[in-house]
Amino acid sequence: MPAAPRRDTRGIVDASGLMTRVRFRRHAPAEPLRRHLEHYWLIDWDLTEPYVSHVVPHPSVNVVFQDLPGQRPFGVVAGIGLGLFSKELAGRGRVCGVQFRPGGFRPFAPGRAVTELTGLELPLEDVFEDVRPDPADTAGAVLGPDDEHARVAALDAFLLRHGPAPNPRAELAMDLVDRIRADRTALRVGDFAREAGLSVRAMQRLFSAYVGVGPKWVILRYRIHEALERAESAAAVDWADLAAGLGYADQAHLVRDFTATVGVPPTAYAPG
Repeated sequence: MPAAPRRDTRGIVDASGLMTRVRFRRHAPAEPLRRHLEHYWLIDWDLTEPYVSHVVPHPSVNVVFQDLPGQRPFGVVAGIGLGLFSKELAGRGRVCGVQFRPGGFRPFAPGRAVTELTGLELPLEDVFEDVRPDPADTAGAVLGPDDEHARVAALDAFLLRHGPAPNPRAELAMDLVDRIRADRTALRVGDFAREAGLSVRAMQRLFSAYVGVGPKWVILRYRIHEALERAESAAAVDWADLAAGLGYADQAHLVRDFTATVGVPPTAYAPG
């Protein structure tokens, strides 16, 4: 796996607005974790006025440690968000997050299908029982150091206590999602399953247990991410051409999906 995390802002709505208000960094995890993780993401802010950030979630589980004004440090396990995720940032705060690769979380918490987490945020102790009786101690160990490399080391230590347990089914799920992400011709679940040597039903069961959403949802989400990234660019977007390139039947179909996910139509988001 590559040692460096990706540098794009794919999925972040108004990425430039967010980046002017917070310190956002990504770090690679320790080598034994890289097969299962996308990266760690660290955010610090000190704001005079609140700001609401919006993200079109990836098909990934996240573990998120948070230090927010007026609260004890805490951690949550965030399943895949099905809609637009919005979060108000206010005052001074710090977040340290773990973005797992799609399919990569279950080897750390093998006791439940990943679909059971979808659309939910659960307290850390509901998924990782060993952080009891005081999960704030675990969160504080991650969030407390001023040196961000010490925070990364604390994240490594937390995850290495929990896995990853060898799991060939998780490996298969990760590989299949990678193919969807990289191959823009992977548009129909039936064709994709057949090429992978699986029935549609077998692929759906695999994705439910290890990814948390179905393969069709993953295909659609990555297409919306690409459309959002194009909308963020300074250049005018030919939406009809982009719809065709992303495998949509027509521009109207892309506009409907984009609007349902982001909350505004593409032309309102990128009026150029």
